[in-house]
Amino acid sequence: MADNRLIVALDFHSMDKVEALVMKLGDSVIYYKVGMELFYSVGSSVIKYLRKQGKEVFLDLKLHDIPNTAAQGLGSLTRLGATMLNVHASGGYTMMKTAVENLQKESEKSGMARPKLIAVTILTSMNESDWEGLGQKIPIQEQVVRLAKLAKQAGLDGVVASPQEAAAIRAACGKDFMIVTPGVRPVGAALNDQSRIATPASALTSGASHLVIGRPITAAEDPREAALSIIKEMEAVK
Repeated sequence: MADNRLIVALDFHSMDKVEALVMKLGDSVIYYKVGMELFYSVGSSVIKYLRKQGKEVFLDLKLHDIPNTAAQGLGSLTRLGATMLNVHASGGYTMMKTAVENLQKESEKSGMARPKLIAVTILTSMNESDWEGLGQKIPIQEQVVRLAKLAKQAGLDGVVASPQEAAAIRAACGKDFMIVTPGVRPVGAALNDQSRIATPASALTSGASHLVIGRPITAAEDPREAALSIIKEMEAVK
């Protein structure tokens, strides 16, 4: 029933809401994203809870610092048991390479499987106007692909990017490179704060490996039915 390509974003700040949603979704969802809002509110308890329920966890904290600081931070996060962690690709090649090397070292030391490490390219809320306001001259898509290639070169497992860049990343980085896409909205859903979006089927067709979906499921009158509807659309694309 569940499709591990679907990652449901837990954009809450309390364990009560997390537990209520996880219970409602049941076996329809096995992968959840824990972001800054939730992690900074309840800490590692949410990861322990989700793992106890047999769920996979994408801990989305987007580390971005000097190489040693980012690497040591990831080393600490490794021990929490998340399935996937991330950094900002704009931290550069050395930061990413140091991060993945330390992640491997800490995983071996603790006897745990190394979490997947992916890099955020350009936030999916960013539009061309915002991008130009940063003084950038090249198109967003070109920079996203450049950062994805850099992440692969540094040894990371994949990237976070919008569905609109998925095809270009897939062509540049190959079939085994993970492309995790926020900004996915079922037909008729509100855009909220996303700018570069696609439907679940079109995102997967373009090359996405995982879809991060929040409010279309978490704010639905029947979250389980909303999740199953999205999974049905996803299953049409293998």
